[in-house]
Amino acid sequence: MLKISKLTDYATVILSYIAKDGSRVHGALEIAEATGIALPTASKILKILVKEKVLASTRGAKGGYALARAPERISVASVISALEGPIALTECTASHRSCEQASGCNIQGNWHLINQRISQALESVTLADMILPSQSPREITIPLTRLFR
Repeated sequence: MLKISKLTDYATVILSYIAKDGSRVHGALEIAEATGIALPTASKILKILVKEKVLASTRGAKGGYALARAPERISVASVISALEGPIALTECTASHRSCEQASGCNIQGNWHLINQRISQALESVTLADMILPSQSPREITIPLTRLFR
């Protein structure tokens, strides 16, 4: 199963909260209370997002955190990369060094293609998309004959 970490999940919650009222800065305590994420965890995520230039921070009594760019310009891929590192499904898509099996691997190029498509899909979804009201997934019907082939 492909899965993002809890910190990355929390980061999307935090960013969505900030994006919904992007006209002002938000304090760490406010963000933690509004999202239900423990303050130490929220603070850790906020620091990472500032370091990776997804958020901007302002010091002082009226300081806090704001998006570094418009929500339409922050992709889900950039959030995942900020917390998890480069998006890579396999070791060979993570680095240009070959794994121990590289000499006999006939599918390495295919993994690169799959990784590229997933990255493109994640790049196409923005923070602005994430704050839209959720929609019920479309129902898909599969004929029973296809299930028993």
